[in-house]
Amino acid sequence: MAWNGTLNKIDDNRWEIPRGHVAGMRTNAILFANEAMIPQIAEDNAPQQAANVACLPGIVGSSLAMPDVHWGYGFPIGGVAAVDANDGCISPGGIGFDINCGVRLIRTDLQKKDVAGKITAITDELYKNIPSGLGSKGIEKVDVKAIGEILVNGSGWAVRNGYGWERDLDATEEHGCMREADPKYVSDKAVQRGFGQVGSLGSGNHFIEVDAVEKVYDKDAAKAFGLEEGQITITVHCGSRGCGHQIATDHLQTMEQYVRKNKIELPDRQLACAPLSSTEGASYYKAMCCGANYAWANRQMITHWVRGSFENVLKNSAESMGMDVVYDVAHNIAKKERHNIGGKNIDVVVHRKGATRAFPKDHKDVPMRYRNAGQPVIVPGDMASGTYVLVGLPGAMELSFGSSCHGAGRKMSRKAAFDRLNVSDLRNSMRSKNIYLKSGTDQGVLDEAPEAYKDVDQVVSVVCDSGLTGKVARLRPLGVVKG
Repeated sequence: MAWNGTLNKIDDNRWEIPRGHVAGMRTNAILFANEAMIPQIAEDNAPQQAANVACLPGIVGSSLAMPDVHWGYGFPIGGVAAVDANDGCISPGGIGFDINCGVRLIRTDLQKKDVAGKITAITDELYKNIPSGLGSKGIEKVDVKAIGEILVNGSGWAVRNGYGWERDLDATEEHGCMREADPKYVSDKAVQRGFGQVGSLGSGNHFIEVDAVEKVYDKDAAKAFGLEEGQITITVHCGSRGCGHQIATDHLQTMEQYVRKNKIELPDRQLACAPLSSTEGASYYKAMCCGANYAWANRQMITHWVRGSFENVLKNSAESMGMDVVYDVAHNIAKKERHNIGGKNIDVVVHRKGATRAFPKDHKDVPMRYRNAGQPVIVPGDMASGTYVLVGLPGAMELSFGSSCHGAGRKMSRKAAFDRLNVSDLRNSMRSKNIYLKSGTDQGVLDEAPEAYKDVDQVVSVVCDSGLTGKVARLRPLGVVKG
């Protein structure tokens, strides 16, 4: 079904769905997009979900949709919504099943000439050392006690157990750990699903990419981030695996019961929610924090094996190659933050589902090393177009609760991609672009074909022209590992 509702143009990059489009809307919805993107976005009907989100009890400000928006579970992917921290509702659909799916960028001191003729070997080594694919298991076998510690301590557990460097934590959102995590709200089934998967990439749109910095747009920010043209970087995209999925599944069932019991009127049952102050809402938030910590530990362990893979091929230490984390940011998460809404600073819970935090310089939650520049925002495109590194700007605090896009965004479903596209053509296309692709299955390649995604240049232009973020650098892929 295509969107056929009203879209009032605010400016060249913002459109309003007025309050009243859906019965029960408590506010309006705002879509970030340029005019050329509107037909495809409307075809997907994601604006309807943005309007539905405006019905959430306790929502403040507007329901938002980023330019990479597409249809999701309850919330659109690319959706952002803030609710009052005292009497607003938290909704698992506003975070998603892959809790803290996110992106980590690793820099190096290597230049393209240093890896000439070695990209295939490096990519193959990454594929060998980092488990990927549907149902993939982690290399390291951790016991039940360790899983409990991972759920509580996140990346800190990984670093303390030899998977990385202490300074990695300083370059990770929340230092890789949400302190309100409490494993007693995580089911045994969720623990069991995550038991053997920590330290694995998984399937779907998750990937590891070896990139080269093709272009720097903001020399000062790039210098602060440790980036320069011609440099080799590594991008890691993955989340909380089966553990996070089960946490979401378990608590959605509880939320649905709460909605029925308390007769909460919602336009879509997938928006099931409960006040953060309720037992159900507080329990989910603490469990979600555990899922987020699992994901940060997962990416931290993968970072350790990325470094080891480069060491094995290039015969140098990761330290000597300058393999530091630039930043690790979540794009499926709910965060307790303070924002100025209607001229008042209020405590809110910001749902970001397929959306990236984008705080500006001088914000207290930006790492000290970036305080004079702003928070890095990492925006992957598709496997052929690479990744943008952006920086948060003050406009994000004014317009989007400090949020930006998280990627290119799908324009074709996975099923449609599998039905319409040809894997041989795709692999030939990648080769013609001098990109080495390593994947275990044709299904994984077709699901994530470049043709299935929007134009990341266009998406990034919208968030930059809107004043949410600024361009820092463009990364081009040399080698790609897919599940």
